[in-house]
Amino acid sequence: MQIFLQLVASGIAVGMIYAAIAFGYQLTFATSKTLNFGQGEALMLGALFGLTLVPFTGYWLMLPLVLVFGFALGAVVERLGVRPAVKIKSEYGWIMATIALGIIFKNVAENIWGRDDLKFPSPLPETALTFGGVRVLPMELMIVAGALLMMLAVELFNRRSIWGKAVVATSNDIDAAGLMGINTRKVITLSYSISAMTAAFAGVLVAPVTLTGATMGSVLALKAFAVAIIGGLESGLGVIVGGLILGVAETLTGFYISTGYKDVPGLILLLAVLAVRPVGLFGKAVIKKV
Repeated sequence: MQIFLQLVASGIAVGMIYAAIAFGYQLTFATSKTLNFGQGEALMLGALFGLTLVPFTGYWLMLPLVLVFGFALGAVVERLGVRPAVKIKSEYGWIMATIALGIIFKNVAENIWGRDDLKFPSPLPETALTFGGVRVLPMELMIVAGALLMMLAVELFNRRSIWGKAVVATSNDIDAAGLMGINTRKVITLSYSISAMTAAFAGVLVAPVTLTGATMGSVLALKAFAVAIIGGLESGLGVIVGGLILGVAETLTGFYISTGYKDVPGLILLLAVLAVRPVGLFGKAVIKKV
């Protein structure tokens, strides 16, 4: 039982990273029905940019600078990759454009920071804490708390600020929002900026417990996309639950079966959800009147 609880604790930390990235997918899909398939590169660039700043600013002063960097990066992706495709009503142009930008960002990172993985200094002690026999790293606790606080902050922004209410209105009905005088183009740009900002923040959260490099975001983003589909692309609660399910399933499978099969549960769960409930566990089916 102690081993089981240890695996569950580790899985929760991993799952919250998936949830934080998947939350970014949910933000852009809600407003524009598009996704940034370069989300993993936003995480990677956030981590590498933070690694560059840490020696000069320290970890805590680095965080707001990374948030600003991620916010600006998301606006660039929307302006260069998404807006032209949406403007000409191309159904698939934004997919290839965001993938292309992701590849460009990866190549830029390799040329600036190199191909070798780098060690990100931890802002917290690396000695594990013990709770009832379960050992947890302080940084793992920070990952869970940071991801939850980040999603809560975005939710409060949507509920309390005028721009947040514009995001909610656009996600409910983009045509009606436009008729009511809301600049939906700027709202979509804002959703991409917040999405990339959450990914960059997730990057500096996970970097101290992993190696930091140009390829660190690829696998994380792919699994986060599976989490978004499993939980529901329009449900914030869904991405949290989906992330926790996938994270715990991976750690349990890696220990009790084999590390070579730890990626299998997520794929099986994804296929099962798509077969039984394509809108996700917490998604809502929408009936369109013709």
